[in-house]
Amino acid sequence: MAVNKAPQPFLIEPMRRGDLDEVVEIERVSFRSPWSGQVFLEEMSRDWAHVDVVRDAVRGSVVAFGNYWLVADEVHLLNVATDPRARRAGHASRMLAHIIDFGRRHDCRLVTLEVRRSNAAALRLYRRFAFRSVGIRPNYYAEDQEDAIVMLLDLD
Repeated sequence: MAVNKAPQPFLIEPMRRGDLDEVVEIERVSFRSPWSGQVFLEEMSRDWAHVDVVRDAVRGSVVAFGNYWLVADEVHLLNVATDPRARRAGHASRMLAHIIDFGRRHDCRLVTLEVRRSNAAALRLYRRFAFRSVGIRPNYYAEDQEDAIVMLLDLD
């Protein structure tokens, strides 16, 4: 007897040019100094950069995105953001798990990132995934001189 499997409600896939407006809007409402559409287009053109989206498989809309780099044997996470209307539904966790899996598939040793000292939600997310704080970058965020906490996850 065949079992009908319901379609996965969310897909993670590379960002398409047609996703640009949705990604830029999520970026705009999520960060104090949001990146422009041009920056995302530049990221999409770099061999080492990856911009992936979490897509609602039914509606086709972008609900979250992640931007990360593959540098030698490390993954460097630049951004993870979720549409405010879709927050608290596990999309950031889904994207972070995807990025960690990418690192493992590419035989990376670790995943690194910087996060605002004041971003309690992001810090909780990263700690749930076993990231640990390894340092501080003083005044890292130029617009308000807030420190960044440097975090890493060992993949070995």
